[in-house]
Amino acid sequence: MYAVIKSGGKQEKVAVGDSVRLELLDGLIGDSVEFDPILVVDEGSVDTNPSESSKVKGEIIGFAKGPKVDGFVYKNKSNNRRRFGHRQKYILVKVLEIIK
Repeated sequence: MYAVIKSGGKQEKVAVGDSVRLELLDGLIGDSVEFDPILVVDEGSVDTNPSESSKVKGEIIGFAKGPKVDGFVYKNKSNNRRRFGHRQKYILVKVLEIIK
């Protein structure tokens, strides 16, 4: 059985026991989190409209950082230059249970 969840504007395919990297959520290591599934697949049957009681439960197991992205903005003939960097923060979640 697996489910597709939505978090941070992105969708992830998860199964019980998987560890997934999601955009940063509020919480500490060991806290439990719940997601509403968009799609649930169970042994060939596909549920595209899961009920209100359908949940994906997980536990926060850590934090991570993505790769550093360097940016540079330049405008010709006006002496405008700007350099910036960005490093996305992520949270690691272990999926414990999928309730259909």
